[in-house]
Amino acid sequence: MLTPILGSTEAEKILAFIEMRQRGYAYEIAKFYSTNLRGIQKQLQRLEHGGVLSSQKIGRTRVYSFNPTYFFSSELRALIRKAISIYPKELQTRLAIRRERPRRTGKPL
Repeated sequence: MLTPILGSTEAEKILAFIEMRQRGYAYEIAKFYSTNLRGIQKQLQRLEHGGVLSSQKIGRTRVYSFNPTYFFSSELRALIRKAISIYPKELQTRLAIRRERPRRTGKPL
């Protein structure tokens, strides 16, 4: 949807993922979309270098989120939310689910 504006489908996927979940790391995003990890890493680096995203190390993992000091942050996030609103409902639901802890052993799905 936003590929012509952002320059790649990976960038759109990354920004949609981070908009819905507030943060994310490369492997998590690549696994969610079943895509190439290296492509996601390159786009994350490009977006961070451009100031759109900021990152921090948590343990050995580099976690990315929107850079609140980026001048067009609110406008970009509004555009991404609008694009997400026309995604298929199934994808919207999957993006909205956020699990942070491991599931208890024996707990039904």
